[in-house]
Amino acid sequence: MKYRVNIEYVDNAYTVWCPALPGCWSEGSTEEEALENIKDAIEGYLETQQQLAKSGKFRYVEVSV
Repeated sequence: MKYRVNIEYVDNAYTVWCPALPGCWSEGSTEEEALENIKDAIEGYLETQQQLAKSGKFRYVEVSV
């Protein structure tokens, strides 16, 4: 799966975030490092979402817009 990310150079580091996944941010000292780090962050985010869904406390549904 592919996700778009935003990357910005701020205060001597690259900050990167995934707008489709609220709160999914990372950073790195180089652009390449930041992009590798956001991959790890996205994987962790998705794994956590799957675990929460399996807990039975909530469920996902799709709505058409």
